[in-house]
Amino acid sequence: MFSFRTAGESHGQAIISLVEGVPAHLPLDFEFIDNELKRRQGGYGRGGRMKIERDQVRFLSGVRHGKTLGTPIAMMIENRDWQNWQDIMSVNAADSDAGAKRQVTRPRPGHTDLAGSLKYGHTDARNILERSSARETAARVAAGAVAKVFLRTFNIEILSHTTAIGPVRLPEGFAVSWEQLEAIRNDDTVRCVVPDLADRMVKEIEKGQKEGDTIGGTFEVIARGVPTGLGSHVSWDTRLDGRLAQAIMSVNAVKAVEIGEGVANAYKRGSLSHDEIGYDAGQHRFFRHSNRAGGIEGGITNGEEVRVVGYLKPIPTLKKALRSVDMISKDPFVAQHERSDTCVVPAAGVIGETMVALVLAQAFLEKFGGDSIQETARNYEGYLKQLSEY
Repeated sequence: MFSFRTAGESHGQAIISLVEGVPAHLPLDFEFIDNELKRRQGGYGRGGRMKIERDQVRFLSGVRHGKTLGTPIAMMIENRDWQNWQDIMSVNAADSDAGAKRQVTRPRPGHTDLAGSLKYGHTDARNILERSSARETAARVAAGAVAKVFLRTFNIEILSHTTAIGPVRLPEGFAVSWEQLEAIRNDDTVRCVVPDLADRMVKEIEKGQKEGDTIGGTFEVIARGVPTGLGSHVSWDTRLDGRLAQAIMSVNAVKAVEIGEGVANAYKRGSLSHDEIGYDAGQHRFFRHSNRAGGIEGGITNGEEVRVVGYLKPIPTLKKALRSVDMISKDPFVAQHERSDTCVVPAAGVIGETMVALVLAQAFLEKFGGDSIQETARNYEGYLKQLSEY
């Protein structure tokens, strides 16, 4: 069973990612994996932390001579800012002065600070915020990059683009091409495929920076080459659209998820919402004349592109401080501002790609199995032959 776990704190020694279930003999593309981490750190409106960290993956286990062994893959990403936090984040017992440094008793609205502290019995919210920080997503991107390398062995590719930042958004019904997505793969501004709108998005971010505020938006993740038959209708927790929604919702600041044109379809008649079916005799395959369903019907992939949209709230750490209450004294205060971003939508799209890749890799291996990449390929080729015989 393909699975992954992450560990580590934002200002701890390192972020750790553990991936299990990857078949043996898969050649890994180390340059590609590090570039995925670089993409996560990009985007106009990012904060000072991105200037400190230059993320690279150090493989600790599960790989030999550039290929997977079929055993758990452990990866480490060092936190370069650790040298400034060694006393504050020490795993050993701290003296009273070190323990008091950077203590957080004033929870910030919109963060996990208060809810997490109450749940776990902490009076120092640093014990919560260090793990709930978006820094953890670096480990997810490392795991997702491995999943992407696996998926592209079977010609499945995943990319994303920014569809809105604040009020600036792509027009309804805009159809993005794969060539447009490829053109912005490594874009370091806002990763919008329409240049004029990209310029307006940058100006919107600059306006937010001047006003001491933050900005949300939306991104769309698209996976192409996904075969019919991943996921299942038989149980609530095997439906692939539900699994993708949960995965995208787990990304920091995401508050809503859409599959295909789910939001727009809610306001339309059925005759304008569903995808009519055709058959290509030359390719021996069924196809849809449109893709409003986002490539999933009844919890099962239907052979069209899988499309998922994430909706991000504006991040809650902002200079235009909001009111809160001290956890110990109960006195009201204006929330403290730490180093933060203005807009994270472009980076969130990269993290969204990661989560889609991890879910699709898991679903792919559930269906086709294989202890080695060669065995998985044989099983997959047999299935494709079966589909072509319909």
